[in-house]
Amino acid sequence: MHLAAYQIILITVYAFIAINDSLISNTLTQPAIAGMISGMIMGDIKTGLMVGGTLQLMRLGIAAFGGASVPDYFTGAVLGTAFAVISGKGAEYGIGLAVPVSLLMLQLDVVARFCNVYLLHRVDKAIDNMQVNRIPRFVLSGSFLWGLSRAIPILLMLLVGDAAVTTITENTPEWLMTGLKTAGGVLPVVGVAILLRYLPTKQYIPYLLLGFFLAAYLQVPMLGVSIIGVVAAMLVFKRDSEKPMAQSASGSETLEGGFDGDE
Repeated sequence: MHLAAYQIILITVYAFIAINDSLISNTLTQPAIAGMISGMIMGDIKTGLMVGGTLQLMRLGIAAFGGASVPDYFTGAVLGTAFAVISGKGAEYGIGLAVPVSLLMLQLDVVARFCNVYLLHRVDKAIDNMQVNRIPRFVLSGSFLWGLSRAIPILLMLLVGDAAVTTITENTPEWLMTGLKTAGGVLPVVGVAILLRYLPTKQYIPYLLLGFFLAAYLQVPMLGVSIIGVVAAMLVFKRDSEKPMAQSASGSETLEGGFDGDE
C-alpha cells in the first residue's frame, strides 16, 4: 500500500492538533484514540485499534509527573499504525516499530520543552516591562512550536516512510522481524505489571484470578470479562458505601447515654 497525499496531510494536522490538546484535556493523545483515528485515515481501523490499544496498556503504568518526559506512545501509535498498514505486516509489526519511535520522540520532547522555556523567559520579561500586548503572541508561539514538535517528525517519517518502510521490510532478516513481533507481545504485559505494582491489588486478588481464569481457560471474550469486571466494581462500591453507614449506626448506639447523654 502507498500513502496518499491527503493521508499524510490529515495525519500531520491531527498530530499538530492532538499534541496541543494534551495541554488541556489529554484525550486525543491517548494511544488508543491516536491508533483509532490513524487507522480511520489509513483505511484500516482494526489495525489502528490493535496498535493503539496495545500501546495504551504500556502507557497505563507511566505518567509524566512534574513535567518529566516519558516515552511518546502517541507518536508511536500514529506511526506504528501507518507503517503497519503500509507494510502489510500486521499490528504486531506496527507495535514493535512503535516502541523505538516512542523512545526517540522522548528526546525530541525535551527539545520542545527547552524551546518553550525560552519563550517563557520572554513572557517574564514582557511582564517586567509592562508590555502586556506581547504576552498573547509569545503564548501562541509556544503552542505553535509545541504542535510542530510532533507534526514535523511525523510528516518527515511519513514522507520517507512509503518507500523506506517497504524497502526495510523486504530486506529485514527474519530473526529481527520475529524479535519485533515478540517484543510487541511482551511489552504490554510489562505495562500492566507496572500498573498493578502501584494499585491496591492484594485486596482484589480474587477478582484478578477470576478474570484470568475466564480469559485464559474459558476463552471468554474481552467484552464478557469487562462486563464481569463492571459487576464486580459495582459490588465493591456498594459494599464500601455501606460501611460508613454501619459504622455510624454502631457508633451512635455506643454513645447513647455516654459522654453527652448522662440524663
